[in-house]
Amino acid sequence: MSDFFNQVYEVVKQIPQGRVTSYGAIAACLGSPGAARMVGWAMNASHSHHEFVPAHRVVNRNGLLTGKHHFDNPNAMQELLEAEGLKLDGDKILDFKEKFWDPMKEL
Repeated sequence: MSDFFNQVYEVVKQIPQGRVTSYGAIAACLGSPGAARMVGWAMNASHSHHEFVPAHRVVNRNGLLTGKHHFDNPNAMQELLEAEGLKLDGDKILDFKEKFWDPMKEL
């Protein structure tokens, strides 16, 4: 596992329940603003990480569940977010700006 992936996981584990962040926000927080795609790869690999990583709380910059197909069940990401109180319309988080957790400000 790369050091970058582990750094991503440490940030993601700090996202509070009921909040979400974006791939790009995590990349920027780690000093690599152009590495949003690499954060996505880390989220895809997180399912085999030895600790729980709440990958369902990481969405794209518009609040879309672009990573949902990487879960065992394509509805799992939505179901996990809804269980945490988030409202969705299709694959988009409603009130995304209010639910957005910015690691640059919070960490």
